[in-house]
Amino acid sequence: MAEVQDRVRCQALQKKIVTAEEAAAFFQPNMNVACSGFTSSGYPKSVPLALAARMTKEPFKINVWTGASTGPEFDTALAQVNGIAHRMPFQTSPALRERINSGDVDFVDIHLSEMAQQARYGFFGKADVALIEAAAITEEGNIIPTTSVGNAASYVQDADTVIVEINTAVPAEIEGLHDVYVPLDPPNRLPIPIIRPGDRIGTSFIPCTPEKIKYIVPGGAADTTRSLRPVDELSRRMSEHTLAFFAQEQKAGRLPQPLLPLQCGVGNVANAVVGGFVESDVSQLTVYTEVIQDGMLDLIDAGKLQMASGTAFSPSPEGLARFFKDIGKYKKHLVLRPAEIANAPEVIRRLGVIAMNTAIEADIYGAVNSTHIRGTQMMNGIGGSGDFARNAYLSIFFTPSVRQDGKISCIVPCCPHVDHPAQDVDILVTEQGVADLRGKSPRERAKEIIEHCAHPDYRPLLRDYFERADAATGHAHTPQLLDEAFTVFTRYAQTGTMQSAAPVAESGQSTRD
Repeated sequence: MAEVQDRVRCQALQKKIVTAEEAAAFFQPNMNVACSGFTSSGYPKSVPLALAARMTKEPFKINVWTGASTGPEFDTALAQVNGIAHRMPFQTSPALRERINSGDVDFVDIHLSEMAQQARYGFFGKADVALIEAAAITEEGNIIPTTSVGNAASYVQDADTVIVEINTAVPAEIEGLHDVYVPLDPPNRLPIPIIRPGDRIGTSFIPCTPEKIKYIVPGGAADTTRSLRPVDELSRRMSEHTLAFFAQEQKAGRLPQPLLPLQCGVGNVANAVVGGFVESDVSQLTVYTEVIQDGMLDLIDAGKLQMASGTAFSPSPEGLARFFKDIGKYKKHLVLRPAEIANAPEVIRRLGVIAMNTAIEADIYGAVNSTHIRGTQMMNGIGGSGDFARNAYLSIFFTPSVRQDGKISCIVPCCPHVDHPAQDVDILVTEQGVADLRGKSPRERAKEIIEHCAHPDYRPLLRDYFERADAATGHAHTPQLLDEAFTVFTRYAQTGTMQSAAPVAESGQSTRD
């Protein structure tokens, strides 16, 4: 308790320190609860666990808004007691995913750059309470975030009531890492004054008046982040293909030296691609992205990263411990912003960001599915990939060519669900190679993707499909055998297997790594 009081520097607020159970008693059915947290970083832990315990005795549901996904103490705990009615904008919890796909939870999949502003606009109703994890509270009552900013600043601004969890597992030295800037809403919005990835334009805290804060809850649990798999052969080859492509583009004068700012999606493949830069001769890198993972720390240690801007620090458990141990060193190269600034389309386009994101599957014309299994089952959500893909200098998507020991092709004739149309995909990379789709018609893209990205075992099937579709449609702009695709997709959605007589049937499956 003494450590929590030391971090609550506003004396008037120290009398509001209560237990998690006392704070959990405040919540009522159907409340809109707006929370901090972004990719399992900086999310409340003690209060959600206490609330889940209360719901086991007194069943009810709330509506949950966050920045992105949270850890098991939040999404999983509440999903296990069926305590969530409505959830947005992103999640990664298996328990919550099951609730979503069984109809117990209504999930709204939103481009992450849009969530905070739409909440401020009142599109979803008013936030009844903002539940925010903090490292400290300043003398004036302002909130120092922990390992993410996400949408917390807008939620604090919008809500009448704020509950703060003080997480003493996060070093107090994290203060100063954040740059909190909430834009004015139309018609008063001004240009976001970021010229370089490291520019600071806001405050190091989330503005809040002491009167808004109803409770302060002690907490001491670190973020439950995911361990990253060792870099496998597929990821290593995708990284090599990407670096070779960048070198080719620089030689041709289409990319400058040093490179334009990078954006990397979340997960093992994205982290492996970043890791490839450590061993390369690339230097003076900058990053303008959502999530900062272990690979960024490796680049700092190698002297290759000047500055990385994001909205969350979401490393492996080992990476988190490494960051906290040497926070003073790493903090010089990192800045965390609100998600709507980290993902701002205007800034992304002006800086010329190179966007690198992962896909569940891509079709032969370049459309990408990044959210749905079998076309109907939600995996996680679109996240911020759309914000970057639509506005990037270069939009690159990565996927292995096959999954499940080659039983499933990730290059398919027609995606059963499309998150990123072909117009938003410039480059497709698998371990097989790189398909450069810039300036190519759909029929040209199909040949490029089949020959450079599809697995050799599936190329004859995909060629056969394309040739039959091309002939049957009289060389249509985008040749498709839609009746055949519909039959394949319907059977796959119902059974999880392909049982079509079509020669290419087996290549229509999809899954997530």
